[in-house]
Amino acid sequence: MPIRRLKALCLILALAACGKSDLAEPPVPLGDFALGLNIVFADKVEMVPISRKATPEEWEVVMKKAVQDRFGRYEGTKLYNVGISVDGYALAPPGIPVVAAPKSVLVITANIWDDAAQKKLNEEGRQFTVFESLSGDTVIGTGLTRTREQQMDALAYNAVKKVETWLAENPEWFGLPPLPPKPPARPTDN
Repeated sequence: MPIRRLKALCLILALAACGKSDLAEPPVPLGDFALGLNIVFADKVEMVPISRKATPEEWEVVMKKAVQDRFGRYEGTKLYNVGISVDGYALAPPGIPVVAAPKSVLVITANIWDDAAQKKLNEEGRQFTVFESLSGDTVIGTGLTRTREQQMDALAYNAVKKVETWLAENPEWFGLPPLPPKPPARPTDN
């Protein structure tokens, strides 16, 4: 097998591994967190003009499922409510591979509440912009390789994973000690 083909095969296999789900693995530590209310609004969602269409109701269903799948795994002693607003999206339509292969994108805003205290933990909603994960079938554009529903599922998964990472960056919200401060950036030589 020529070296070039071998390199291409290795790249495709490496990219395919990037799209794996981590939901079967133990969740990241979130102290006393247990999912309370799972609130998703998409009534003001905006679609980028070159996109497959999805209704606000479809976004609400797919996002609620992603929140339940990820945060329903936690068995803490205190309820926290997760609120997500679906702000905008683009679902890649079929296009010309590589040359005009648009990528799917989703923009959400997340908030977290302490249910018992009836208190919002973050001052302002945290906005996230996510793309579909890079994998062997997304290199040429997901409009050619995935259905609209598969694109929505992938975006919702990635968005909620980002929310989980954000929550893990704020352990004091969940009865854990705060993270140590990050060391200051070192000056670079120019």
